[in-house]
Amino acid sequence: MRSGRSGYGFALLAYAFAAIMLGTTMPSPMYALYSEHLHFAVVETTVIYATYAGGVLTALLVFGSWSDAIGRRPVLLAGTLCALASAVVFLSADTVAQLLVGRVLSGLSAGLFTGTATAAIIESAPPRWHTRAPAVATIANMGGLSSGPILAGLLVQYAPEPLRLPFVVHIALTVLAGIAALVAPETSPCTGKIRLQRLSVPPPVRPIFIIAALAAFAGFAVTGLFAAVAPAFVAEVIGIGNYALAGLISGSIFAASAAAQILAVRIAPRRAVALGCAILIVGMVVLAVALHFSSLPALIAASLVSGLGQGISFSRGLAAVAEGTPAEVRAAVNSAYFVVAYVAISMPVVGAGLAAQAWGLRASGTVFALAVGVLAAACLVAIVRQQSRTCESKTVV
Repeated sequence: MRSGRSGYGFALLAYAFAAIMLGTTMPSPMYALYSEHLHFAVVETTVIYATYAGGVLTALLVFGSWSDAIGRRPVLLAGTLCALASAVVFLSADTVAQLLVGRVLSGLSAGLFTGTATAAIIESAPPRWHTRAPAVATIANMGGLSSGPILAGLLVQYAPEPLRLPFVVHIALTVLAGIAALVAPETSPCTGKIRLQRLSVPPPVRPIFIIAALAAFAGFAVTGLFAAVAPAFVAEVIGIGNYALAGLISGSIFAASAAAQILAVRIAPRRAVALGCAILIVGMVVLAVALHFSSLPALIAASLVSGLGQGISFSRGLAAVAEGTPAEVRAAVNSAYFVVAYVAISMPVVGAGLAAQAWGLRASGTVFALAVGVLAAACLVAIVRQQSRTCESKTVV
């Protein structure tokens, strides 16, 4: 095995990670256009979006440990092929079934890349970048997620062939990502075994896991809402039919999340989860206000504030869980944490779509904000109580 600790490999892998993740969020501002073209409602939009999580979970659970056994490069190339297949399906999609297939393939590409590319970037970092490599992986991941809807929104609004050109661009970016993954040195010793990724949470870890996982659930539910439904909020509630603006709002929550994950790295994990929950509550209040008053500035603020809360609670929640988890079961516990997160990115937003069909988009969005705010508040209270009990036990001792 080559060490892979070269500047060019590090940079190539970071680019590949960003390019693949960009494609997973690219359809966000296009759903409204698809709904007009194929004649479906918000609930179908949320179902199409949510199938992405099924692909991610399949990849994480079935292929999550494969890169340890066969190397990073083959898994990254497989993820690149899934991304290419997804873009090709979207390029010619004229039925809801094709959109569903495209989203599943997109989810598979994200699931194959997320853990593998993160590990490869960290392993390939030159010595002077070693301490900053996790932040680079985070920026590549979340930067790609935030860039997808922004780029697509601009192309849809201002360029020709709005349902095709974004995917032509992504095909080009993905081909370059495949070349980057092929050229970058292999970084894995290939000593693991091919197996299904286990899910396990040992009893001593469960108290903090439950709180952190519920906080992650709340945060990911909001990112799912903004990725799937924000364009509909802009068009139907705010009354502005601009795809570039819709893409900017969808992308801004991921950009804020990336910034928060990097800035919060020095905050104690449990305190950071509490802070993230508090910020998420504020974001939900601002979202409810935005929907009630049809306010574009408030909707943008809700996206940014919610992204900050989600980024802090998710990343530091994972750190809090890792603190109390034995090394031999850490992968199983981390996988359980990610399963909760990706269930959250899909199921609640489908519920919001069903509610929108029954009550209207404004009312369903408001109820969604209330439910997430209550969940975040419950997590905040649970953390405060847990810390109070810890302090009392130390005082008694």
